[in-house]
Order: sequence, then C-alpha cells, then structure tokens
Amino acid sequence: MSGYNAVLARNTEKAPNGFGRYSQTVAFSHYNNLSAQLPVDPQTGKLVAGGVKEQAEQCFKNIKAILDSIDHTLSDVIRITVFVKNIKDLDAVEEVYKTFFPTYVPTRTMIAVAALPMDALVQIEALISNGEGSIPNAPQAGDLIKLIINTANAPTSALSSQAVAFSHYNNLSAQLPIDPKSGRLVAGGVKEQAGQCLKNIKAILESIDVPFDDIVKITIFLKTLSDVDAVNEVYSTFFPDSAIARAAAYFPARTIVAATALPMDALVQIEAVVSHGDGTPPQLVEDRHGLIIEANNTANAPISPLSTQTVAFSHYNHLSAQLPINPKTGEMVAGGVKEQAEQCLKNIKAIVESIDHAMDDVVKVNVFLKNIADMDAVDEVYAAFFPGGIPARRIVGVSALPKDALIQIDAVLANAEGTPPRV
Repeated sequence: MSGYNAVLARNTEKAPNGFGRYSQTVAFSHYNNLSAQLPVDPQTGKLVAGGVKEQAEQCFKNIKAILDSIDHTLSDVIRITVFVKNIKDLDAVEEVYKTFFPTYVPTRTMIAVAALPMDALVQIEALISNGEGSIPNAPQAGDLIKLIINTANAPTSALSSQAVAFSHYNNLSAQLPIDPKSGRLVAGGVKEQAGQCLKNIKAILESIDVPFDDIVKITIFLKTLSDVDAVNEVYSTFFPDSAIARAAAYFPARTIVAATALPMDALVQIEAVVSHGDGTPPQLVEDRHGLIIEANNTANAPISPLSTQTVAFSHYNHLSAQLPINPKTGEMVAGGVKEQAEQCLKNIKAIVESIDHAMDDVVKVNVFLKNIADMDAVDEVYAAFFPGGIPARRIVGVSALPKDALIQIDAVLANAEGTPPRV
C-alpha cells in the first residue's frame, strides 16, 4: 500500500481523552475529523464551572488544543457543528464563538438536542483541513487553499460562510427555510420550509457551478420527527436532479435527526456535503478533473428508496445512518439498546465489507441515542467493533428516532483507492 493515504489517529493530554473509546482527531487524506468536544477541563476530567458561556469557551479551548497538537490552527476549520441543550443559549454561544473566529468564519450548523453527555449544556464539533495529506512521510499538497463561497441568492450570515471548499469537497452550512430576499422564514408548514431549505442549497451550488446531484451526503434536522413523510414528498422532487442521476436512481447518503429546537423556531434544517471534482488550487489538472461519485447498496444491510447506503467520492465514503433493522426481515431486532447498537454496527460492517473495506477504515462515527444514559451499554458493544478506539466520535441524545429505535449510527469511511476519473 506504499503511496496510499493512511488513517492517522492522534491524541493530546491537553484536551479530554476518550478513555480508549475514540480518538480526538483522525486524519485521512486532506481532512482531519475531530471528535465532538465537551466542556471538560482536561486536567480534572470534569465539566468546567459556570454556565453556557464558560462551557462553550472550554469546548473551543479543547478544539484549539487538539489543533495546536497537530500543528494546525483555527483558520483551518472548515465546518463547526454546535449542539446545545437549550436553543435560547445560542446567542451566548455566539458571543464566545466570535472571539475564536474574529475574521474567517467556517460553515456552521446549530441545533438543540434532547441531551448531551455528562449533562453538558453545549458540545462542539469541528472538521479541519489537512493540507499535507496523510500519505506517510510524503506531504501531498501543503499549499492547498480554502475557497469560501457566498451568494446573495441564499441566506447570508456574518458568522458563517455558505460553503467552504477544500481539496475535493464542498462543506455547506446547514440551511434554514429562510427566503434570502426577506431574511425571514417562508410562509407555510414543513413542506414549504423543506422546499426552501433545498432551494437555498441549490442556489449555493449553482453559484459555484456545481450540479445538485454532486451532493454525497444530506443531514435533515427535524423539529418533529413525524414530519419526515411530508419532507420526503418534497425531497423526492429535488432528487434525482439530472437525467444521468435519474437513470441511476441516485440519492445521496442520508441521516435524519430529531432536534428539540432549531434556530428561528424553524421546523426543518438541512445540511449538505458536496463533491468537488475540480478540487482547490493548486492541485494539478490531471489529479482533479473527472472524478466520479460511486454509490453502492448491498442486500446485507437495510435498503431505502430515498438514500444510498454509501456514497464514495475521492478519498471518502459517506454512509447513511443505520437503524437497528435486520435486513433479512426488515424489522427491528428484538432486545434492548445493546442488541440494537450491535445491529446498527453489523449493518455498517456489512456495508463497509460490501465495498471491500474494513472497519479499520472508519474515521468518524456519529451516535444518536434516545436515552443518553445508555452510553455505557452502547460502549460495551462498540468496543467489540472498534477495539483500537480509532474513529473520532460524536454522541448526542435525541428526542426521537425513526421506527422508535433506541439508537441510530452513521459513519464516515476512508477510501484509500479514491474514486476513478471519468473515462
């Protein structure tokens, strides 16, 4: 495998460690995937004293400590995701946020969830550019640049960029159902709001000459999970978007998350990760043109008509969230959270193996729990699938999950071979 990218997991004592369950940062190719950071003082292992401002500051300090340890800076942040226990705390979090990002602002997603580990008020996650790449002892392109994109045809914010491209990916800020002309939520219910979110995403992509079908992963945040059917009606009018995609019945990988609240009291918010075949300068033309999206499904994991199990582009595979469904019966597995967690991970393993990869290629895992107190039980199962504790990880408590499941898990996977160029 000489000359191939390698998974590079790193930890520092200057930030909270995962007690062997996860790595603080996992680099692969041109991205560093960080574990979500809680407001934990790394010296005491406990939450910092104070309210949400103090907690937000500690989260960012922990992120900064991790970045310092790998010779990166906050200006290398591509995307920030903020989870709060109380949506009213977002203004206080933003006051702290401005002190860490006074000029450059990354893309951003903000939601309120039912619970966070250690009963924290806030948890913050970051995705980081990795210009040097991760081929051992062989810097790839240390001078790659970020491309920041904003258009007046989608809602703008002083505290986030609409899209930030780096290497072969565009990462978009989560889009609210805001009419960019009025700056207000669109009139109507969840269907109208979902339509506006997707229109905003499409406007951003059109502004950078990227087709809608270049989206590889969609995350839908819903205030009321039962609205998913209404959202799906709208969703299926946007995907597939082109004749080629319709012929292949292409849908991106997808995760649906129940939020307790969203900014502006919206009913829905949608985030997208987009392939970027052109790459960012100064990649050579022969290295960046014509890369294709590879979408794959296997009968050994649950299949959905509105999402693809895994979508590969360049050096990453993006997996749809997996529920504890037995693919042979189409039903939820019997038992409690341990059995359900095991089935979610079995489904992920089946998808990973179907594309000739192994669980060692997983660089990031996102766990959504109906009851945050189930974390310890889940970790017992989790350790059997990730004994080395390599992937970065995020855990949040949600108010509901599809099919009334107790747990849902999605993953991001390294793709060392990359995807081939179009012939």
